Amino acid sequence: MALKVLKRWFGSKNDAAKVRPLYDAIIAEARLPHWYVEGRVADSIDGRFDMVNAVLALVLIRMEALGGEAEMPSSLLAESFVTDMDGQLRELGIGDIGVGKHIGRMMGALGGRLGAYRDGFGTGGDPRDALLRNVYRGQTPDAPALDHVTGALTSLTERLSNVSLAGLLAGKLAAG
Repeated sequence: MALKVLKRWFGSKNDAAKVRPLYDAIIAEARLPHWYVEGRVADSIDGRFDMVNAVLALVLIRMEALGGEAEMPSSLLAESFVTDMDGQLRELGIGDIGVGKHIGRMMGALGGRLGAYRDGFGTGGDPRDALLRNVYRGQTPDAPALDHVTGALTSLTERLSNVSLAGLLAGKLAAG
């Protein structure tokens, strides 16, 4: 019994591997050129981080809707994000002391965006303010760019709404 509890708390590399296809799909989606070309999201470290956060947040919101069976995979997905960001920060030359502070801020940003996108992309919501604040960082893009990102993320939200947990874990961001 105690081993099961410890395993649940600390997981294993095999547990993290269960969400790897999904995390890879999130990263691939966030790196698609249309975000940076038509959507005019800054093609920079911050802009790419913002797109990863946007896609990840929408996937986590979908997993919330799936209920209890998605709790552990959702936690593992967040852990994958932390592990990836830790590695990215270290590649940028940020040391041990700075990494912890940056990761804390990144997780805070993800938490804030979850709330903003939950409201914005939810029934009757308007995600534009959340996108201006979190993807464009207060810079107002031209209307076609904002429309593009709003439409593409709304479409992603709709596609995700039809994907089962098994489909998500297989790396599918759309049913079928």
